[in-house]
Amino acid sequence: MTGPREHQMFPVLDAGQMAIAQRFASGAEQRFAPGESVYDIGEQDAPTWLVLAGSIDVVRRDGLDRLAPVTTHHVGQFTGEVNQLAGRASIAAGHAGDEGCTALPFDAAHLRALMVGSADVGELLMRALILRRVNLIAEGGAGTIIIGAPGSAAVVRLQGFLTRSGYPNMVLDVATDAEGRALVERLGVATEELPLVVCPNGDLLRTPSDAEVAACLGMTPTLDPDKLYDIVIVGAGPAGLATAVYAASEGLSVMVLDERALGGQAGASARIENYLGFPTGISGQALAGRAFNQAMKFGAEIAIPVAVESLDCTGLPLALDLAEGRKLRSRTVVIASGARYRRPDIANLAMFEGAGVSYWVSQVEARLCAGEDVALVGGGNSAGQAVVFLAPQVNRLHLIVRRNLSETMSQYLIDRIAALPNVEIHVGAEVAALGGDSAAGLQSATFRHIADSTSVTRPMRHLFLFIGADPNTGWLQGCAQTDGKGFVITGAGPRSLETSLPGVFAIGDVRAGSTKRVAAAVGEGAAVVAQIHGLLAERAAADAATTGVESNAMASKAEPAQGAEA
Repeated sequence: MTGPREHQMFPVLDAGQMAIAQRFASGAEQRFAPGESVYDIGEQDAPTWLVLAGSIDVVRRDGLDRLAPVTTHHVGQFTGEVNQLAGRASIAAGHAGDEGCTALPFDAAHLRALMVGSADVGELLMRALILRRVNLIAEGGAGTIIIGAPGSAAVVRLQGFLTRSGYPNMVLDVATDAEGRALVERLGVATEELPLVVCPNGDLLRTPSDAEVAACLGMTPTLDPDKLYDIVIVGAGPAGLATAVYAASEGLSVMVLDERALGGQAGASARIENYLGFPTGISGQALAGRAFNQAMKFGAEIAIPVAVESLDCTGLPLALDLAEGRKLRSRTVVIASGARYRRPDIANLAMFEGAGVSYWVSQVEARLCAGEDVALVGGGNSAGQAVVFLAPQVNRLHLIVRRNLSETMSQYLIDRIAALPNVEIHVGAEVAALGGDSAAGLQSATFRHIADSTSVTRPMRHLFLFIGADPNTGWLQGCAQTDGKGFVITGAGPRSLETSLPGVFAIGDVRAGSTKRVAAAVGEGAAVVAQIHGLLAERAAADAATTGVESNAMASKAEPAQGAEA
């Protein structure tokens, strides 16, 4: 493996850095005989290994039945990628080189401690782990293999989930790929059982849900119903991830839950250009990925996809009821569940969702509609970002909006769209009907001009809907006050982000009156942590007064999270 960043991907620690690292090891050094397995593909909680003598040869899966070399680690080098930071299943495998090896293990907790304890070594490690994951994604074949019909709703869904979660994946067309077709025939997999998913450890899944794929990949940590968290955050968008980073870095125990994927609506943005500090822009997926790694570095736990079904707000500690009968307890809850994509009132819309109709634009969707005519509905900034990303890759893009863009979109996006020769803007129009069937997918779209009710039907295999979103608050079931549109009202008490229920806070798009910008969501994620510290300190002081314990025992800033349950 070569490249301009190879020295950053596979750095060599000097003697001083190795001495620092060894103080954080999770166990004694171990000796491996030549060719002996050090860790396997799919191994859960596989540690990072620092090579003290000899070498470790690393391999990855290359297609269904082959292994391909990744690199050989020598003295002063360490194994692993970002999965090791979270204790998740390993994507690669390592075995001792021809001369054997002696190596020192670092489990996830000790690896994070090293990153926090040594800024020098920590920066080097974090950069290397991230670059290795990026390289595995770029090379393909290293992670999950999806066998089915490219472009089908189920395949696109799985691709989107894995891609937004930052997991390498590749699709084999069951109709044209000999290797994929042979496996399907050998296993006797029926058409209705496709797509077939092959996990990195070799396990096979037939027509799996996102949650089943996540379990196979070891993405979701074990949820302990008896553990009491300081904060449980519902939603892994920019607001929720910002809360996780700031809270975990200050010593609070944090769990983040999301029923879909990292990044929320922002995670589906092809390019965010007005976020402070990124003058050339950054994709929503990249921003979410960085925030995820940062939160994991400080010890936050993140469970995706895990749906919260309801909040038990009858007392303290608060309890969250999760899918499959699981439960979590927490001193506080942060509602960062954002919003669900709004669906227009079109009779057969559900038939085409994932089969021509999409609510976001990523590389997956862009590849599917390359060179074709497409339509995009919506006039907000998210729609504008999607148009700018998608237009250069399609033949013609019809932008359908109810009002002039100047009323709803930032000027820099309006100017950029105006410069695109293949974008045709239809002001005062809406989608009236969709044509096609469940087998062929979307085939046409009818657009109606609102002023005179005239309509036009165009052949269309891809339609993108960016018409806003509704608050994702159904799981609250009356525990916190909402406005007429379902957004959560805050500021009822002494803390501006606290809801009508003490100990429950709301931030980001789900909060009534919030500014719908990534920067605003991140700011609220930081601000809510300070307010939670204040609440936990008040509870600790009240408990101390009741029990007669001196309240100055809560002196350190991390200690308010340790107050007794109310």
